[in-house]
Amino acid sequence: MRDVAILGVGMLPFGRRDEDTLMDMLAAASLKALDDAGLGNESVDAVYVANMGGGMLQHQASIASSLVDRLSLLPAAAETIENGPASGASAVKNGVLAIASGYYDTVLVAGGEKMREVTGWRATDFVATMTHPQAEYPYGITLPGMAGMFTRLYMEKYGVTREHLLAISLKNQEMGTRNPYAHVEMALDREGIFDSPHAVVNNPVSADPLHLYDLCPVSDGAAALILCTVEMAKKRGKPYVVVAGFGQATDTHTLAERDDPTDLKAVSLAAQKAFAMAKLKPSDVSVAELHDAFTILEIAESEHVGFFKKGEGGKAAAAGKTRLGGQIPINLSGGLKARGHPVGATGVAQMVDIVWQLRHELPENRQVKNAEVGLTVNFGGFGNNVLCFILRRVEP
Repeated sequence: MRDVAILGVGMLPFGRRDEDTLMDMLAAASLKALDDAGLGNESVDAVYVANMGGGMLQHQASIASSLVDRLSLLPAAAETIENGPASGASAVKNGVLAIASGYYDTVLVAGGEKMREVTGWRATDFVATMTHPQAEYPYGITLPGMAGMFTRLYMEKYGVTREHLLAISLKNQEMGTRNPYAHVEMALDREGIFDSPHAVVNNPVSADPLHLYDLCPVSDGAAALILCTVEMAKKRGKPYVVVAGFGQATDTHTLAERDDPTDLKAVSLAAQKAFAMAKLKPSDVSVAELHDAFTILEIAESEHVGFFKKGEGGKAAAAGKTRLGGQIPINLSGGLKARGHPVGATGVAQMVDIVWQLRHELPENRQVKNAEVGLTVNFGGFGNNVLCFILRRVEP
């Protein structure tokens, strides 16, 4: 297979974007990526669009076809990719395979979602449609509810404490204030939010033991990237980023059918495949973007990809090992927790942030010094379909 490079990236600020349609956001992010890639008016061979809710929320299908026409990229091939919250990484994987196979030379991957035009309850129900249609959804299970049960099990088995969860909230919200693309640009004050008499109002229980600030917001947004051959990237004469490895794995649809519901087997397997392809190990990673739709997931994923031993992820976060300047900085974008989680956009946005890190283009208060290798985990369902990517900086 041919090596694949990321030539350009683009993203819109996440949040409530009432002024934009879904297609407006996808087009704007794509144009940013095309411009960053220096393609100008050149077309691409194919376009993959990651989206989960267009049909349900906007009553719009054939989104990739619409985007190709909107951007005047005809006659490029076009496909819409849906894989729940892991739609973004799945779309990137399809683009990588298309170039690695030699079939295409340039691919646009865009991911977007417009979730704020419906109520919070409607958005929660929309996301819950990814649960099992007979064993879970009819009984009212939601993703926050599932995360609450998972958190309680993880606490009991591995000694995760409320302090460990707070460490994730405080870190990621702080990083969100440094990220102009973040939905929630509000730092949390432990004493004011978590320890005051008003905490029950400011930070109410959402799905015990998870509170409001343990959950990601409902967001609108879009992100995009341009994939190409390494030969094409070399011609620019600047450092570039390659897809060093990737992996994907699945697990049972229902959490209750797993031998150990706290064991995120798909995360571990996806990471193992990615490291094997990249010929790297967890200690080689400079910076990571993990899928922290709930604070417990950053802790659990940091252990399952191999950064820490089981039961040590929460302690590591509380000790500052996952902060900027720490042993392995995680979610310096603010993560889903603060950057936001427009589900179709998330996997692409994670890679955009890692590309900026590896190109050393971020301000000092977000940039990992001399970052060389980055990792992303895009978590579909509740760990039933997971993708892991490893990106590497290459000097010209």
